[in-house]
Amino acid sequence: MSRIEELPDDFNESLNLNDAPPEVTQPGFDFFAPTNEIPFPINEEGLKARKTDPYAPDLPPAIAAVQSHSSEELQAMMNKTPLFMTDIENAGDEKGENVLLDALQALQNEGTRSEVANTFKGQGNDAVQELKWIDAKEFYSKAIAVINAKVDKWEAPEDPVEEAALLRKLEEASYINRALANLELGNYRACTLDCASALKFNPKNVKAFYRSSLALFKLDKVAEAEDAAARGLAIDPASKALQESARKIAERKTLLERAAARRKAEEETKRKKNMILSTALRARQIRTRKTDQPPDMEDARIRLVPDPLSPESTIEFPVVFLYPMDAQSDFVKSFSEMTAIEDHLSYIFPLPWDTKKEYTVEGVECFMETVTGGLIKAGKKLPLLEILSGGKVEVIDELVSIHVVPLSKTGKYIAEMKARKTG
Repeated sequence: MSRIEELPDDFNESLNLNDAPPEVTQPGFDFFAPTNEIPFPINEEGLKARKTDPYAPDLPPAIAAVQSHSSEELQAMMNKTPLFMTDIENAGDEKGENVLLDALQALQNEGTRSEVANTFKGQGNDAVQELKWIDAKEFYSKAIAVINAKVDKWEAPEDPVEEAALLRKLEEASYINRALANLELGNYRACTLDCASALKFNPKNVKAFYRSSLALFKLDKVAEAEDAAARGLAIDPASKALQESARKIAERKTLLERAAARRKAEEETKRKKNMILSTALRARQIRTRKTDQPPDMEDARIRLVPDPLSPESTIEFPVVFLYPMDAQSDFVKSFSEMTAIEDHLSYIFPLPWDTKKEYTVEGVECFMETVTGGLIKAGKKLPLLEILSGGKVEVIDELVSIHVVPLSKTGKYIAEMKARKTG
């Protein structure tokens, strides 16, 4: 009866996947040295057809063997070699036979089910030692497939009861070893599923809890990772690997809890600021409204200064000065409710594009649209609070809009606004 080989308990699972696997070469063997071995039979006719220079020296046999065939011929010959085989139906010779392939398939069916499965698992262990994680995963998968195959094409065991017990141990070992391969390959969810399968056979498999905790940690499922590590430590409190895993998980948990607490505090502060600002606006009888497509004003917004958490602070508004008769505009990011329109126009004027010098503080009128779509004249000397309070105008999307029109064009502007309203 075969013996089940598990990966050693001291196997280093903290290996760096970026490190290249160790090279296994024979002492003194040069892979780049010329060789007389040929991978395929040389097609002399094909070689002659491809030789364009009659005085060129003969090619080395290995190169000549490749160049004497077309790409289609090479692909067909490679398909007959198990290492390069991609189409098993066309892998045979003229009689449909492939001795090497038949021999390999026979090896897979030679022995009892447990012996064949154990062979695959042993090959997986060898691949792990060489850090060939993809190969290891495939070998363990083949072992599991043999164990669970519905059609029994292997030799009958001498002791069916012992065979069943051996298959159970083999399946547990294959799942837990494949979990390691999946962990190293970054297949973290697959790793947790393999660990769960192993735990069905053995609920006290410490490796399953350890590898599951690592995979869950990588998926940032901290609560689940913490639970897996705790369950493993309950079985083996002295496990250094589980202790280290639990320590890293605890650090990550603390970090996430601090970040969550910080976000909660920020959200609570934001909520309080919005509530106090809303109360301050209602107390001043200033109407506001938001649309589905607000303009992009970056960080400009209505705010209380200097203390956004104090209702006694002053409200500042983003304000846009529109010059509708010339299709121009200016933006004031912070316009205090206590300042007047002329306080800002005094430093904005003269306008660089106003070649006719029509825009002066004394030479313009200011207008704002009402809630009903009409116009009011906004006194230039009045504090902004007096203009906004009372509910006749509204602040849309946190932006106050003030139309600035030269005195000589106010008649035309009012007529156009009336026409737009009636139209």
